[in-house]
Amino acid sequence: MASDFWLIAGLGNPGSKYEGTRHNMGFMAADLLAERWSVNFSDHKGLAMLGKGVMNLSGRNVKFFLAKPLTYMNESGNALASISAYYQIEPDHIVVIHDDMDLEFGRIKVKAGGSAGGHNGIKSIDRALGTPKYARVRMGVGHAQRGAHAHDNTVNWVLGGFGPDQRKQLPEFLADGADAAETIIFNGLAKAQEQFNGR
Repeated sequence: MASDFWLIAGLGNPGSKYEGTRHNMGFMAADLLAERWSVNFSDHKGLAMLGKGVMNLSGRNVKFFLAKPLTYMNESGNALASISAYYQIEPDHIVVIHDDMDLEFGRIKVKAGGSAGGHNGIKSIDRALGTPKYARVRMGVGHAQRGAHAHDNTVNWVLGGFGPDQRKQLPEFLADGADAAETIIFNGLAKAQEQFNGR
């Protein structure tokens, strides 16, 4: 029997050298949600930091798990597959928050299904869950200079930090990302898309 819990997973890389980098947008949004709903993380089988909480919006309570995979970005699926199997959470109750280079910094796009768009964390989750049909909150980080060293540039970009202007905007942007995840859970995907995708 499927659980009525939701699973929100913020993607990133563990370890202090990745803290505050573009690729860790998901971790940062997860930390914000943890703060918002008083969630404490503990270790889940060495695969993820996992916490449990209850959201209460407009008089409704929703139980949820909050995960930060410890598997490094490219193996994020292993953590999600383990948690969702263990707690019997179906893909339609999973929300993944991640950085996206195809969107300008500050833009959010909510979607379910569709291509991984070159994001290795998403490819890994699609593979591990056997479906792309889970909700995603894509948080724009803009992209590196294209050119001769495109791959290296991209790696350095996503593992790089934010400039001073972006750092100022970051708290509000992360709050939007957290709001988007909550909106999907409480009001459904279409409503969340309407609210966030056009900004």
